[in-house]
Amino acid sequence: MQQTGFLILIAALGGTAVALQGQFMGIMDRLLGTSGSLFINYMTGAVVVSVIMLAQPGSLKAWTEVPIYAFTAGLLGLVIAGSIGYTVPRLGLSTAFTILVTAQFVVALCLSHFGWFGAVQNPVTISQVAGVGSLVLGVWLITGA
Repeated sequence: MQQTGFLILIAALGGTAVALQGQFMGIMDRLLGTSGSLFINYMTGAVVVSVIMLAQPGSLKAWTEVPIYAFTAGLLGLVIAGSIGYTVPRLGLSTAFTILVTAQFVVALCLSHFGWFGAVQNPVTISQVAGVGSLVLGVWLITGA
C-alpha cells in the first residue's frame, strides 16, 4: 500500500508537470513560435539529462536491445510538446488538455486491448468503454463542438 501511495504521488507530480509545461509552452509559442519553443524545451531537457547520464556511466549499455520503433519516442515527444504549445494559446489550457487526455485514453485502451508494441494485453471492459465515452462527452461539452 505504501508503494501505491508513492506511485500515485509520482503520477500526480507528472500530471502537474504536464499542465505547467502546457502553459509555459503556450507562452513560448506565442512569443517564439512553435519551432522556437520546441527548441528551448528540448535543449533544456537535453542539458539536464546529459548531466544525469554523465553521472551514470554505462547506463545505456543495453540500447541495442531496444525495439527499433521505440526510438521514435523522441519524435513523438516533439509531436506532444508541439501540439501542446500550439493548441494551448489558441484553445485554452483546459480545452487543449481535455482533448489531449481523451485521445491518450482512446489510444491507451487500444494498445492495452490488442497488446500492440509490447503492451501488457488486457481486454477492454464495458466500464472502460463507458469511461472513455464520458471523456469524449466531456470534450464535446468543453469545446461546444
